[in-house]
Amino acid sequence: MKIMEVTSPVHEKEFLEMAVRLYKNEKNWIRPLDKDIQGIFQPETNKLFRLGGKAKRWLLQDEKGRTIGRIAAFLHPKWKEKQPTGGIGFFECIQNKDAAFLLFDTAKAWLEGQGMEAMDGPVNFGERDKWWGLLVEGFSPPNYNMPWNFAYYKEFFEAYGFQVYFKQFTYMRPVQGVGFDAKMIERAKEVLKQEDFQFRHMEGKELKEKAAQYFMEVYNKAWARHMGKSLTIKETQMMFGKMKPIMDPRLIYFGFYKDEPISFFINIPEINQIFKYVDGKLDLMGKLKFLWNKTFNPPNKMLGLVFGVIPEFQGKGVDSAMIMAYNEKFAKHDSFSYKTIEMNWIGDFNPKMMRVCEQLNATIYKTHHTYRYLFDRSKPFERHKVFD
Repeated sequence: MKIMEVTSPVHEKEFLEMAVRLYKNEKNWIRPLDKDIQGIFQPETNKLFRLGGKAKRWLLQDEKGRTIGRIAAFLHPKWKEKQPTGGIGFFECIQNKDAAFLLFDTAKAWLEGQGMEAMDGPVNFGERDKWWGLLVEGFSPPNYNMPWNFAYYKEFFEAYGFQVYFKQFTYMRPVQGVGFDAKMIERAKEVLKQEDFQFRHMEGKELKEKAAQYFMEVYNKAWARHMGKSLTIKETQMMFGKMKPIMDPRLIYFGFYKDEPISFFINIPEINQIFKYVDGKLDLMGKLKFLWNKTFNPPNKMLGLVFGVIPEFQGKGVDSAMIMAYNEKFAKHDSFSYKTIEMNWIGDFNPKMMRVCEQLNATIYKTHHTYRYLFDRSKPFERHKVFD
């Protein structure tokens, strides 16, 4: 077997195409958009390079010159760990343990040479909401920018010595026909009867001019300390701008107290139900296929992106009230086109959010593992800290 670093456009194309060949008989695999993968490794589109981050990619070939595996390794400039930790991701491999271990060894050697003491994987050279974790349960079609992999990858990671750093759950519930936890309903009623609270979606000018500001204010109070980063108005405006082509205003909901934003949830149509028809390409033909299916074969599943309540109102029923208000406004009506909702990326280190999903009578639909491998095998392994 021969390892080759990705150093040319030919190699870059092969990095994409080998996965297409590998999964050609897998009906549940959906080809990611080429540009979504390529953009991660281009300094022009991934700002982490400009902040000092580094990334390497390798292909693995057999004795006949056929590509049988790939892997990438990263130095993420924003990771602050007790021991310097790198990442590996975009791992694909035939069902051959020696091939898999050679790929792991290659990434490990490069990370050690960069001064790292551990590696997490499979992860993304970017934010956690994309290409993060190894699918171990629930091998149905993936949501947009979520990984899908063969079941035998789990054995490769664990046999090599990776240990579960945390688990990520995807919860699912039907939009209609499933009730809510009785305690949740009571908490919601107590909030909803108070005139100082309002819950609503936004349209037109308010959506365009105010939604990003409201989102930033709540996110920075509710999530920034956990994620280690605050958002700027420019970043949130850019995020909403990117969502615009697929945005459904009915799926974005805010809570207010005395006209000040205190909570939100943001859902989007699950667009992999459309992208599965474009074969990874958003060229002219791909865009036409996208528009046709968006119009005549739209998604019937919505995807929960992010949910937040500012600390002062956590544990006071605001989350329940927001959900119940949304149900009354949209979800319970037969004309509502979305039939299921999936809530991605609920870490097992976030028991509060897991309880919210359980109170919605949602069930775990998929499980991903994020693994960690300590280079010094004598050091004690610690799992991700649980949020208090």
